[in-house]
Amino acid sequence: MIDEATLDRAVLQGILRPAQREALVALARDDDGSGQVSGETTAALSVDDQMRLVGGGNDIFVTVGIVLLFSGAFFALRALFPEGSLSIAPMLALASWVVAEIVTRQKRMRLSSTLLALVFIAAVLSLLVAFIRSRYELPEALNAFSLLALRADAWPIGLVLGGGVIAAAMVYFLRFKVPVLAAVTAIGATGLAFLGAVLVYHDSMTSGAIAAPAPDQLAEVLSNALAVPLVCGLVIFAVAVMLDLHDRERQTVWSDCAFWLHVVSAPLLVHPLFILATGQEVLSGRIEPGMTAGILLGLMMAMFVLVALAIDRRSLLAPTLAYFGSVGIYYLVNGAANTTGIPPFALILIAVGAIVILFGAGWQRIRRLIIRPLLPTSLLNRLPPIKA
Repeated sequence: MIDEATLDRAVLQGILRPAQREALVALARDDDGSGQVSGETTAALSVDDQMRLVGGGNDIFVTVGIVLLFSGAFFALRALFPEGSLSIAPMLALASWVVAEIVTRQKRMRLSSTLLALVFIAAVLSLLVAFIRSRYELPEALNAFSLLALRADAWPIGLVLGGGVIAAAMVYFLRFKVPVLAAVTAIGATGLAFLGAVLVYHDSMTSGAIAAPAPDQLAEVLSNALAVPLVCGLVIFAVAVMLDLHDRERQTVWSDCAFWLHVVSAPLLVHPLFILATGQEVLSGRIEPGMTAGILLGLMMAMFVLVALAIDRRSLLAPTLAYFGSVGIYYLVNGAANTTGIPPFALILIAVGAIVILFGAGWQRIRRLIIRPLLPTSLLNRLPPIKA
């Protein structure tokens, strides 16, 4: 039997069209022996499910081998080279590249390729940190006062770290097309944006353009600082949606990149919007439960659910439910727990678990019932198709 990795290579080489590949996979998965593909089974699958992280049992087997190989290599190199040596990281990066030439370029194993890409980025990051320590002579103990003394070198250090990781991720992606590197690039760009905002704020205080905040104003300053991750989350989300609209059928690597961008953008969007909606105190995390906070929280959850259904991305909805369930619902169910005697944590698990099962089991049916009558046909034709 031809495995899915071989079919992927056939699509890349133009031997098969994406639709033919999916038809062959569906035929191979038909278990009733009739030769007929179950319409209910194929209809139940969301196009989001085509972002497969695991290519099969052999992929998991090779992933275990990669973990053992690089763990052993790391400890062996640490024993051979002195502590702080700059030779270990380049050797691990080169080894991950060489292994990827087989596992990723030839075999197209998804999980193994993702792990190799992360090993490569981790090795590059370790090398960059070692270079910064030797170049800028960082103090042994980093604290608020020592960091202030690094102001002149803060932006160069940030560019070396963030820019170096982004450049390494782009070079690796150009060679191997591993989707998880889109998330690495987004995280690196977000870190640079946040560093830039901190430096601008610091320079404004030192120049006297703005006054230094009093202790009782720190919560407000931190709350305003959430604008940076919110803007970054919106930009990353917009890029992910553009990639989704470019590949409505989710057949190319760009759709898989969009999946990872949604994973990164979700927490960047949820946390700032949650604080704005509920009035949560940034320092203490306390929320004053009330009708207004409850209504705004409900509207926020409904908005994220509608957006996730519209773009057919459960990867956007999962972090949202986890965050709202662990933080927001706690304050909403706390009163009910006091009257029933049931622990709030139990009610949270019941509520979030029921929602996850509901959306997991009937995702496409919910999309048909909500999105199809809600949006105009002109917009539906640009969104991922709704399965019949």
